[in-house]
Amino acid sequence: MDFELPFFTNLLILLVTAKVFGEIFERFKQPAMIGEILAGIILGPSLFGLIHATQDIKVISELGIFLLVILAGLEINIDDILKSLKGKSLIISIMAFFIPLLSGFAVGYFFGLQMMTTMFVGLCIAITALPVSIRILMDLGKLNTDTGQKIISVAIFDDVAALTILGVLLNIKDTNMSISAIAIVSLISLLKLIAFIALLAFSYYMIKKLSSKGNFLENAINQFLLLVKGKETLFAVFFAFILLFSSVTEALGFHFIIGAFFASMLLNESILGKDNLKNIEKTTSSLAMGFLAPIFFASIGLEFNISSIHNIELLLAIVLVSYISKIIGGYLGSSLAGLSHKVSLVMGFGLNARGIMELVIANIAFKAGLIDNEIFSILVIMGVLTTITTPIMLKWGFSKMK
Repeated sequence: MDFELPFFTNLLILLVTAKVFGEIFERFKQPAMIGEILAGIILGPSLFGLIHATQDIKVISELGIFLLVILAGLEINIDDILKSLKGKSLIISIMAFFIPLLSGFAVGYFFGLQMMTTMFVGLCIAITALPVSIRILMDLGKLNTDTGQKIISVAIFDDVAALTILGVLLNIKDTNMSISAIAIVSLISLLKLIAFIALLAFSYYMIKKLSSKGNFLENAINQFLLLVKGKETLFAVFFAFILLFSSVTEALGFHFIIGAFFASMLLNESILGKDNLKNIEKTTSSLAMGFLAPIFFASIGLEFNISSIHNIELLLAIVLVSYISKIIGGYLGSSLAGLSHKVSLVMGFGLNARGIMELVIANIAFKAGLIDNEIFSILVIMGVLTTITTPIMLKWGFSKMK
């Protein structure tokens, strides 16, 4: 029988170790999340077996996912998504998403994986981690360049497409997986998705209409905040709006993070005002990056089990295909959109980091029993490797562009 430390002792050890390792990796210009995952691997069953992924830790990590997705949504402006769906940018977005998606399906089919597992492998290979891409481009000083902005707009499309497909897959999982059952559930999911998009479009239209009346919404929020006596009311109102959308998506049978993601995208500067938005971002970021996100990434390390990986050929295939398909997808899409050879190559490199969003999707699939521990551990390795190597490849690509 395994000895289990009290919950808060586990939390203390997990948080401190995750933050220490995160800090070490930041010093070496690598994302903190890699150090945080490593902390979980060291403390978990893979090495010392000091801490196990208990239900309490899973609840905390769910909150971490929730806040990470909100932070990703706050980085996105819906107008930027609409821009990525116009003209030549759409070609890049489609190629950079569907070539990796189909390549992932091909790997799953070749290795005889179950249909649902194959779909999730494809989805995890297809996604680009928007928050990681933004961070890497900021570190390289290329975020506000024309190429940097193109990478971000395509990454936005990839994240939105992946989370939408995730919602449909989670609805399919309870069927008997026959073609007729999948077709019926897919049709129902599509109708639910249309209902959700209609709600999103209506909310966007109303916000746009109210925003056109000067600072009407911002003034109304500020007036309300003056009336109430409670502290941090703005934060509560913000999360009430996010939770409302999350509840609607759960009622429609989708995962709560889809509602959280889209709701946070709607709340931009024109609604809340620059200062209010800054306060919300600061508070959310402090809570997420200071406490909940390190616990989430460390819990991924706890779930990760190197001894569960028996199929080394599958591991190599998923890692290689994730690199090749994403770079080729970004390169071909950019070339078809009329970009030069060097810029197209940088686009392929820039979209390669999976990081946060891929790990969130893999975690959801693992918790739902749709992938086993071996596939989950392989996807964690793929997410970490692509995230570590993307800054190196991008730096080289940008130097060739000069």
